Amino acid sequence: MSIIIGIDVGGSTTKIVGIENGTLYKSPMNISANDPITSLFGAFGKYLYDNDIALEDVEHVMLTGVGASGVSMPIYGLPTTHVDEFLADGLGARFDSGLEKLVVVSMGTGTTLVRVDGDEISHIGGISMGGGTLQGLSNLMLKTDRIADIVEMASHGDISHINLQIKDISKGHIENLPMHATASLFGKAVSGNATQEDIAKGLICMVLETIGSCAVLSQINHGIKDFVLIGNLTQLPECGLIFPMMENLYNVRFIIPEHARYCTALGAALSYQTNAQQG
Repeated sequence: MSIIIGIDVGGSTTKIVGIENGTLYKSPMNISANDPITSLFGAFGKYLYDNDIALEDVEHVMLTGVGASGVSMPIYGLPTTHVDEFLADGLGARFDSGLEKLVVVSMGTGTTLVRVDGDEISHIGGISMGGGTLQGLSNLMLKTDRIADIVEMASHGDISHINLQIKDISKGHIENLPMHATASLFGKAVSGNATQEDIAKGLICMVLETIGSCAVLSQINHGIKDFVLIGNLTQLPECGLIFPMMENLYNVRFIIPEHARYCTALGAALSYQTNAQQG
């Protein structure tokens, strides 16, 4: 057995995957802790234990993510390499989606955009809108920053009580714009009739719509139509509402691959083969 371990170390959550012979080895895993180092070693130990992997079965450990910068020593004495996070995003999303030409939309605390065109992978920008925005605004407006609480509240909310839609401002059809399209995020909240549940729904939809629009507009002059969404925000139920609507509006595809939450860790592991070929 010769396994490559890919680890995406966040501020408090670490995601880990294993690759054997170019394929995913069993199920990915994530662990949360109060600091990235505790999270890293906790995830690594649990992944090996739960999957009955001995240290000698691990050929190499590939680290990426903001929390990996503080790790300067080999993990348990194993060969350890740091991987550029944008490269990891691109490799992981390309592998998991099966696409060769795409833009990776990595929805984390903020959002980064990575363009993939075959083996050419480049960071093209990003916006400071993401999970951190959702948690911060929810804490101010809803008195909670727990994603599970926000999602539960939003499940009982009505977005038409929050967002001003085309049908609210136009009695006639506007070319290429469906009547339910958003004219102004939170534009209807001025009425003061929104509930806490409506606000939760509005906050989630605001974050997702803004990210989706930014991604599409970044590619107007490049012709890419496939946008692969990765990161924790892909697990929000509202993704199933917002992104199909935006597909129809912009004539693009938004794809959430099977292992969307773990694509960066997956890409880190896959980069080992890339490094070996280049070496």
